[in-house]
Amino acid sequence: MISHTGTGDLSTSLSLSTHGRGHVTRIGSRPTEEFARPTFAAGAVLWRFTDGKNVTDAKKSKSTGKIKDSAIEVALIHRPRYDDWSLAKGKVDPGENLAGTAIREIEEETGLTVTLGWLLGYVHYPVGNRTKVVYYWTAEVTDGEFEANDEADELRWVSPDEAKELCSYDIDKDILDAALKIIKLGCDRRVLYVRHAKAHNRQGWAGDDDLRPLTKKGRRQSELLVSELSGYRPQAISSAAPDRCVHTATPLAQELDLPITVEKNLGDAGWSLSPDIAVDAFAKATRGTPVSVVVAQGSVIPGVLARVAGKNGLEIEDMRVKKSSTWVLHYKGDELLGVDYLASPLAIK
Repeated sequence: MISHTGTGDLSTSLSLSTHGRGHVTRIGSRPTEEFARPTFAAGAVLWRFTDGKNVTDAKKSKSTGKIKDSAIEVALIHRPRYDDWSLAKGKVDPGENLAGTAIREIEEETGLTVTLGWLLGYVHYPVGNRTKVVYYWTAEVTDGEFEANDEADELRWVSPDEAKELCSYDIDKDILDAALKIIKLGCDRRVLYVRHAKAHNRQGWAGDDDLRPLTKKGRRQSELLVSELSGYRPQAISSAAPDRCVHTATPLAQELDLPITVEKNLGDAGWSLSPDIAVDAFAKATRGTPVSVVVAQGSVIPGVLARVAGKNGLEIEDMRVKKSSTWVLHYKGDELLGVDYLASPLAIK
């Protein structure tokens, strides 16, 4: 079995991901090519603060500033088919991306509304003559009530220590450990930094480059960004000025009923004027919003990301910015704690 670090357009395994400050975890653009005879699934560690508290009010260690275990509860489900206690997860349906699968399966198995957070990485194990590959996120529960169903007949909220005792499988305990380590960092806002989808070739376009439209594949990528990013619950969407950026953001904005704020300095034009101008535009577009989306271009994104990461002592090896890819930036205030990279919103099968 293969465990990947995530560089070279590969996904990051749970075992090789850093679940603390400096976290960089990825999903490659072609997961089907990474494993022998894979069966893909996705899920999450469902969690909430005790007593309805939030990240600001949660109990923290005076020495480390991290959130205490006692401030967090996690949810496990009982599956009658297997008579086990496990994390919410399920197989990818045809036409789905992994983040979309995670949200759908959580809703189907638990009836709960969640906000996706950190990408923890994948775990894999043999099932018959195939390889089961499951990608996990953290997911904060924000609404809803559990209703028993065919997949899960009971959901139990427990402390982290109780969860490890209740889990039926050692691999789930490893996933819980990883989730708790990274949740306790106290992330309080996220930025979804998206490169525009595939546009018509520049060499074959005679008009204004800002008007160059998306291709058929690009339109499909923009449509599938809806299922990939909706689970993060964005509350604001900004875009660089070129039509290919605005049109990439449009399906998500329509789905969430959000306006698109267009700012030319978020794009390559701002970076060309001055890196400082582009970094300032990015900060202005994202500061103060719990989850924001910025759609930009292939020169400015790695430039801004390198500036922001470097300022916070975060090293991103092999920084890739494929068209329609998303970098998820996890912040605590203005401090960048870590990043995730989702290379493609397209269906994995």
